[in-house]
Amino acid sequence: MSILHLQQTSAADDRIGDLIAAHRPGHGLVRPFYMDPAIFERDMERLFRRHWHCLAHASVIPNAGDFELFRLGDEQIILTRAADGAIHAMLNVCRHRGAEVCTKPKGNARFFVCPYHAWTYSNDGSLRAARLMPKDFDRNEHGLKKLHVRVASGLVFISFAETPLDFDPIEQSLRTSCGQYGWGEAKVAHRELYPLQANWKLAVENYVECYHCGPAHPEYSQTHALEQPLEMIEKLNQAMEARTCALGIDVVSGDRWQNSAAGQEAIHTFRYALYDGVSTGSQDGKPIAPLMGRFSEYDGGVTSIHLGGSTFLVCYPDHGMIYRFIPKTADTCEMELIWLVRGDAEEGRDYDLEKLTWLWKVTTEEDKKIIEHTARGVRSHYFVPGPIAPMENNELRYINWYLEEIARP
Repeated sequence: MSILHLQQTSAADDRIGDLIAAHRPGHGLVRPFYMDPAIFERDMERLFRRHWHCLAHASVIPNAGDFELFRLGDEQIILTRAADGAIHAMLNVCRHRGAEVCTKPKGNARFFVCPYHAWTYSNDGSLRAARLMPKDFDRNEHGLKKLHVRVASGLVFISFAETPLDFDPIEQSLRTSCGQYGWGEAKVAHRELYPLQANWKLAVENYVECYHCGPAHPEYSQTHALEQPLEMIEKLNQAMEARTCALGIDVVSGDRWQNSAAGQEAIHTFRYALYDGVSTGSQDGKPIAPLMGRFSEYDGGVTSIHLGGSTFLVCYPDHGMIYRFIPKTADTCEMELIWLVRGDAEEGRDYDLEKLTWLWKVTTEEDKKIIEHTARGVRSHYFVPGPIAPMENNELRYINWYLEEIARP
């Protein structure tokens, strides 16, 4: 590393440190956090290479040999299911000269052959052949770089970290939340990818607050009561919890939203009620798919989970939603929505795909417009963030957590 590069890195670190120190409590982030390439790289280093991220539901690779290619920032991850059923995640980087060894977005393959010099890897990442290499070459030392993988309640998580954050409490939290909704036996009904001309944090900040729900999401607000006064929400929540208990179901809420200083992942599980008479997240509030997991009736509630900074989960009794936030560059990102239904449900017989996906498609298309409006606005050199409203308490907590994370070495 050159002296000039070291000086530039040091100057960038000093600048980021000054911005963190100057952050005004109770307010949003200033312009550079959404535009500065050095801050984006810091985000990748200290959030995306440190925390656990949900890539998919395990049902997307149901058979031995199935694979799918995923991207986070500059990294490409090959997710595979090996012959023994085990799920593996490897970087799509040949151990010889760095070429991409997987050139298709998904499929089924026993081997990946590098198109450059034909090094051949098994779908568990081990190197099987390296043509014309000397006799003392050790293939065992040159398999694809493996990532840590954990599967919990049907969800596949990966970590880039050499020593990942403790996943056991996360697995337990998902078992007592998503597990009650049968996510381990669910399957993917639909996936939708939304490209955004915006920094990834603008997308996450929008997701975690409902201050904008009334003005921006009239369809969502017809069935979800999050924007009502606290007294009304508490009354609806008490009635919902009574119905859930009457079904013999104990969906455990819990707030473990914490920084990673002690080696723990952040997760927050909470429940909230829909309006009286509303069963699920649909256009008219009526059921749209077979009940899942332990639910024999609708309890009129939703379980929401925030996990690790980029993964957000929504559980209804008859379907589930996975929200993935995917950074690309300092000013672009993607949102992927994944709809889950009961594993034996059949489209056209048990659910209508258009009805299943209607609400969150409409809501996310509205969010895309809002986020990109905001991205264009914060580019102004005169942008000064205002105070966070009381209804944006989750956003405030997220911002504080984010600043703690990127400040940690």
